Amino acid sequence: MECRVGCGACCIAISISSPIPGMPHGKPSGVRCVQLTPDNRCRLFGQPDRPAVCVGFRPSEETCGQSTEEALALIFELERLTRPDLDSRDSINDPGKKEK
Repeated sequence: MECRVGCGACCIAISISSPIPGMPHGKPSGVRCVQLTPDNRCRLFGQPDRPAVCVGFRPSEETCGQSTEEALALIFELERLTRPDLDSRDSINDPGKKEK
C-alpha cells in the first residue's frame, strides 16, 4: 500500500519520543508535527534527520484504512492500546474494572 498524498494521519496520531527538528522532545499522540506542511506532507521525507519511527512506519490497510479519518481513528486506537499506562491496559483487558 502507498501513502495517500495529503493524509498526514501518522504525523498527527503517532507519539514520537525521539527529537524532531523543531520539536526537541518529540511529540505526543494527537499533536501535529511541526514538520507537517499545511497540505499534510512531511518536510523531512527522505531527509537524514527524519526520526527513525517515521522512517520505519509503513502504510497498511490495518493502520491507514480507506481514508484519512479512518487512519486517524485506527492509529489513535493503536496508541491507546500501546501506551505504557498499565491501569488503562488492565481496564481494556478486564472491561469490568473501573479506571482510576
